[in-house]
Amino acid sequence: MGTGIVLVHGLRVSSTMWRPQVEALRGQGRRVAAPDLPGHGSRRGEPFTLGSAVDAVLEAVDGVGGRALLVGLSLGGFVSIAAAAAGPDRVRGLVAASCTARPAQALAQVYRIPAALLEVLPDKGASVNERFHRLRLPGEGAEAVLGGGLAMEAARSVIDEIADMDVLGPLGAYPGPVWLVNGARDHFRIHEKRFLDACAEGRLVNVPRAGHMVSLDQPENFTRLVGDAADVVELRELRAAARGEVEGPPVRRASVEGPGGG
Repeated sequence: MGTGIVLVHGLRVSSTMWRPQVEALRGQGRRVAAPDLPGHGSRRGEPFTLGSAVDAVLEAVDGVGGRALLVGLSLGGFVSIAAAAAGPDRVRGLVAASCTARPAQALAQVYRIPAALLEVLPDKGASVNERFHRLRLPGEGAEAVLGGGLAMEAARSVIDEIADMDVLGPLGAYPGPVWLVNGARDHFRIHEKRFLDACAEGRLVNVPRAGHMVSLDQPENFTRLVGDAADVVELRELRAAARGEVEGPPVRRASVEGPGGG
């Protein structure tokens, strides 16, 4: 059935945000898992730590065969980078989307202050966020994002946990292929060159007419990119096996590609 794929969601939302990709990729016969991170979706109320989030991702990897392509967006991108560094032998490749900003700067500027302001509202800002997503995304995209609820109460603890993460270190420690995917309009692109340089084997893909929620702004393009990445990691392992080799750490290199590049 080919390469297993694990999809890791962003802050406040849940695994339902991946509904378009899950349906399309499973329709292609691929093994796909989309876990809820601690504190989100079906796991609301659980404390979030980076370690517990990594454990949730690696458990999902085991569920699709023990080795998988990791795909994470925003918070899910940071968690996926940490998981790839923690279990490189279990991660066949990494697609890190909408997360090419060092957390200390990005989270402090973009999330910490708004999260503090929203906490004073009776619903912690859930209605404001729901209206934002319905205005920002097409109908099906908004329903996917909102399907598992908005874990507004988790925001502060997640931000505090991730803000001090040394994301470039774990990214550089992972020896496999990495696709850094950004919407061309995303505010989280500010350190993409540093992230690309940190990769042992990195590709930078900027998707036109897409913002931070690139997987829902351009769902077909994003799904195609994930499928292409899965095919690439499978093909390289088949070629290595045919040569009687074990796929090892690649030569360090970086490239910049358009949408759908493999």
